[in-house]
Amino acid sequence: MFKKKRNIGKLLLGSFLIVAVLTACMEEKREMKIDMLSRPGTIDRNVSYQGNRLPLKPLHFIKLPVGTIEPEGWLKKYLLLQKEGLTGKLGEISAWLDKKDNAWLLSGGDHGWEEVPYWLKGYGDLAYILKDSAMIAETKVWIEAAIQSRQPDGFFGPVNERGGKRELWANMVMLWCLQSYYEYSGDKRVLTLMTDYFKWQLTVPDDKFLEDYWENSRGGDNLYSVYWLYNITGEQFLLELARKLHRNTADWTNESDLPNWHNVNIAQCFREPATYYMLSGDSADLQASYRVHHLVRRIFGQVPGGMFGADENARLAYIDPRQGTETCGFVEQMASDEIMLRMTGDPFWAEHCEEVAFNSYPAAVMPDFKALRYITCPNQVVSDSKDHKPGIDNGGPFLAMNPFSSRCCQHNHAQGWPYYIENLVYATPDNGLAAIIYGPCCAQAKVGVNGTEVILREETNYPFEEMIRFTVQVSGKVDFPLYLRVPAWCKGGTLIVNGETVAAGMESGKYVRLDRTWSNGDVVILQLPMSLSVQRWQTNQNSASVNYGPLTFSLLIEEEYRKVSSAENAIWDSKWQKGADVNAWPTYEIYPQSAWNYALKLDDKVLEQCLKVEKREWPSDNYPFTADNVPLVIKAQGRRVPSWGIDQYGLCGVLPEEGAPKSEILEDITLIPMGAARLRISAFPVTYE
Repeated sequence: MFKKKRNIGKLLLGSFLIVAVLTACMEEKREMKIDMLSRPGTIDRNVSYQGNRLPLKPLHFIKLPVGTIEPEGWLKKYLLLQKEGLTGKLGEISAWLDKKDNAWLLSGGDHGWEEVPYWLKGYGDLAYILKDSAMIAETKVWIEAAIQSRQPDGFFGPVNERGGKRELWANMVMLWCLQSYYEYSGDKRVLTLMTDYFKWQLTVPDDKFLEDYWENSRGGDNLYSVYWLYNITGEQFLLELARKLHRNTADWTNESDLPNWHNVNIAQCFREPATYYMLSGDSADLQASYRVHHLVRRIFGQVPGGMFGADENARLAYIDPRQGTETCGFVEQMASDEIMLRMTGDPFWAEHCEEVAFNSYPAAVMPDFKALRYITCPNQVVSDSKDHKPGIDNGGPFLAMNPFSSRCCQHNHAQGWPYYIENLVYATPDNGLAAIIYGPCCAQAKVGVNGTEVILREETNYPFEEMIRFTVQVSGKVDFPLYLRVPAWCKGGTLIVNGETVAAGMESGKYVRLDRTWSNGDVVILQLPMSLSVQRWQTNQNSASVNYGPLTFSLLIEEEYRKVSSAENAIWDSKWQKGADVNAWPTYEIYPQSAWNYALKLDDKVLEQCLKVEKREWPSDNYPFTADNVPLVIKAQGRRVPSWGIDQYGLCGVLPEEGAPKSEILEDITLIPMGAARLRISAFPVTYE
């Protein structure tokens, strides 16, 4: 009897061991589950972060609250430069931010309607990200004033009436400032203010609603804020207001007849139909935003850097890469890309955001971030204070690096890098995380079905290197999926988990989803091999631009910086605060001190023989966007094109015809990342011998 019981015990123990082994095998299989996806799914509901409420279509990615993603490496260096440069100091020098008689601080104030919220939406987010107590205190001065400005009818902010209609554009910008402040503070007064204000908007007759040029073009910004509030409160009247906003906003669905061709409006407003799609569910609305984006690039964007030649306004026959974009246009395009990415899940928008952020935007500002250009171009060989109209569609000193030579860009530039950092890591509907716009950072987030807190650290010098290292920090263990993007330009990426290469079948232009049980110290390494490529721009003399991974390269031109008086070289509405030291904020003009009119020698069959990538030491100051600091260069050869020079407008001449005579002398030239070249040729004529 005893023997039989002992045998039964052995059988039970054996069964237990078999189950344990099978369970372990199943867990191992689950832990190593890898999928390649075109889009992340939206069926699940994130338990920790609010996505879109029904009936809005679900978001593919959910933005984490401002301040939960902290930059590291070169991105932190950039933010610190902003803090000590224009962004951080503009409140001390800009007359539009002068607190005395400011329209946001005093009823009946006479200045600052647009400029205050333009600056504040970047300044405030910068303060929250850096956790800078002095900057946060300054931000609260303006936020508190906005909250206290609420009127009995629900309107808030300065009353700026035209023809019996209250102007709404400046309030649209301040709403974004309030949203960030709520994310940071949880101050429910923001929700009360926005609820009352949107109820007031609903009472305004359609024929008096969104009538002025800017608010009519940019009603999509107001619509975005309505969704933001609806997702928190769920009040149904907000959906009615959303429909009202859409029908009264300029029609950005008609690609054959855009409402206007203002460069910032296009970058900012093309996403409005896609935003409305989240409510309408009509795929035609979504596709309209894609069509407008691609239409503008087909006509005016046959240039490197991701933008389009519009100067102030896009004009037919002005499509050469010597046309430029406002600095406002760069940062608004980046913000639109980020919003489109969250709404659609399409990796195209992550790719495009990086293209603008790495190649077009950095050269629009001085390396110390204490001055910027109104207009920056892919081909730009002079940056002076002269009037170049009609070569560019602006009359005035719009090419110089001036700390205060426009009312919009000097304030609106502030959002570019803070918003970029806020979009580096997302929450996903299935309670995971997605790192799909890349940069060094540390994100604190909640994951899994129980909302477990984790820290995801991203270490990289991307876009200047191929490796991105992710480390998970967590107490105990937690199950959640991690999404990573394989860029369209990358062929044959590699995924390494805790030292072992994973057979993921990496596909370009898709996401890899890594679903497993994560433990403290787990490491994922994403290797994204970069290679040379050349893009040809047929409508612009079949010119060529050179890419290496996400970076576009420009001719290294020796730059001479000349310091000139900002007071003497600014446009008419540049205003300084009384007592501001103008001499401490000089304007810089930049002139070429080396030849720039080269045709690039290419042989598409043996590209690596014509173009040789050289890697250099990472800069000791952690700032890679200057000609002296770049960690990557490309050695090439070229022939000068004698007929290509400065034209009658004082600008880089339009690209010469393909067959234009070229010098018999083949010279060695150097290319550097486009974002580090403040004078640059980025679209080259080509020679094949």
